[in-house]
Order: sequence, then C-alpha cells, then structure tokens
Amino acid sequence: MINPVPTVPFPLDLRQQAARAWFESLRDRICAEFEAIEREAGSDARFDFTSWDREAEGQAPGEGGGGVRGVMKGRIFEKVGVNVSTVGGEFAPGFAQTIHGAGDNPAFFATGISLVAHMANPHVPAVHMNTRYLVTTKDWFGGGADLNPPLPREEDTAHFHAVLKAACDAHDADHYPRFKKWADDYFFIPHRNVHRGVGGIFYDHLECADDATFDANFAFTRDVGDAFLAAFPPIVRRRMGEAWTDADYATMLEWRGRYAEFNLVHDRGTLFGLKTGGNIDAILMSLPPMASWR
Repeated sequence: MINPVPTVPFPLDLRQQAARAWFESLRDRICAEFEAIEREAGSDARFDFTSWDREAEGQAPGEGGGGVRGVMKGRIFEKVGVNVSTVGGEFAPGFAQTIHGAGDNPAFFATGISLVAHMANPHVPAVHMNTRYLVTTKDWFGGGADLNPPLPREEDTAHFHAVLKAACDAHDADHYPRFKKWADDYFFIPHRNVHRGVGGIFYDHLECADDATFDANFAFTRDVGDAFLAAFPPIVRRRMGEAWTDADYATMLEWRGRYAEFNLVHDRGTLFGLKTGGNIDAILMSLPPMASWR
C-alpha cells in the first residue's frame, strides 16, 4: 500500500463497502499516474499521505470515521491534493436542513474522493475532480470534474469535454448537456461575474432507490473517474514543457486568486467538510500555494 488506511469504526453495508473501495482504488491509480508524470520530468516527487479522524461534537476522535490526505509538491504539480474519506454521524442542527434527505433525520454516511491540482507551468491547466456517495434517508451519487486553465487553449478544452461527453453518452444521451450546464452554472463566481474555468460536468442526487439504480449510478460514477484519467494527464504531458513568461506567471497568480475566492465563498464541498468535522488541511488543500490580487 502507498498510504495509510484508517479504520472505520462503524459497519458498512455492501453498497458503502463497494463505493469506499472504488474511491480508494481510483485514488491509488491517479496518484500513480501523477507520480509517473513527475518521473518523466526528472523529478522524484511523491505523494505524502496522512490519515485523519473525524472530530465532531458528541463523538470521540475517529468514532465518526476519517480519511487520508495525500499531497504532492513537485516540478510539474506545484501542489496537488488527492483526498479520500469515509465518515458518518449526524449533521448539525440547521445544516441538516440543507442536505438532501436529512431534513427530518440528521444521520448520514458519506464516502468519496476529492482532487485539486495546481500546476507549476501556467500553460498547464489546474483541475478539480470529485465523486462521492452519500446516505441520509435517501442515498445518491454526485461528483464531476472541471478544467481551470489560467491561459485557455481550445485544443485542451475540446479534449477534456470530449472525453467527459463520451463517458456520459455511454449511459444517457441527456447526461452531458444536463451536467455540462450544471457545471457552468455551479462553477461561476457571481461577485466577479466570471466562470471559474472552462467547465466540465457536475452532477448530484443521482438517487439509488433500489439495487438496479445503485448499480447504474455507481457504474456512471466509476466511468467519470476513469474519464478523468483519460482526459487530464494527456493535457499535462502536452503542455508541461512549454516555455512561459513572467506575464504568463502573473496571469496564473491572479487567476488563482479567483479560484481561491470561489472555494472559500461559494464551494459547497468546502462548507460540507467544515460542517461535518472534516480535517481542515484536507478541506483547504484546494487552495493554491501562491496567488495574487491586484
């Protein structure tokens, strides 16, 4: 194993076990691919993995599960975090009413993977990806991926979207246009009146009312993870050797400031982590190592 695996001190049903195992296996594949890119650039950077326990009022540390934070700082990936977690307990009063299926019963289970990569070369896009499985009085999958280039290139944008579209089309012809629009609407910074990047897909509340819908939605979620591995690394390899100027770097730092604003002000995942006793370093790993505001 390349990382610690925290014990989950509550029983998982077969669906929860399957989802958790998939997210952890996807993490391992992504980290191996990113480390391989660093090797290709002559870097020996590797992920550093740290386990953490959920801390919530009324629960002893670890009683509500936990996760593993993985961070690598290298020559190509200036800072990349790949986190997995499996947690359970009760949502805080007030917050429960904002979560699908938790309004009358605050008990929950959640497992998932979350990834954010900030790149050293301004020509290589930053990227975000996450997929998750939640259980309240309902259970569902959600997630997505979006590309965030400081200096957009049409070829890269087209490739990223084409791979995600193919994954969506294999399940439902309505998925890609629906989930692309959802991403366009969600990854938007209203106080700046700009999008965070060039989009991707975003989906939520794919409910699993029975085994058939669980199998279908889990299969789609797995394909989203596989699509990310097919979509992003080729872009990194295509751009990581390109020369860049001081002006390019300044543009990247200013763009990162917008990224930080979105994640701190509008991102639902950040709020979910903070409200459910998540690890602060893991939650805020999405923030760039350097940014600027003019």
